Amino acid sequence: MEKKELLVLVLIGILLVTSGIQAVQLVGLSRAEIVVPTATGATVSSPASSPISGTPSVPANLENLPSMVGGC
Repeated sequence: MEKKELLVLVLIGILLVTSGIQAVQLVGLSRAEIVVPTATGATVSSPASSPISGTPSVPANLENLPSMVGGC
């Protein structure tokens, strides 16, 4: 085997290992709990919802956010 071929194989191996680690971290993030502070100072925590499962719940103080920031 030439040195170039060995180098390419090592780089591909590093890329595969890195991609695997990132996939595991992404799965962990999608299962993490989300903590949202409320206006009263209490925190509401809920498990992260899957984007496929439907519409995520929005805290009441964020429902009129577009009008607060001048959105459309």
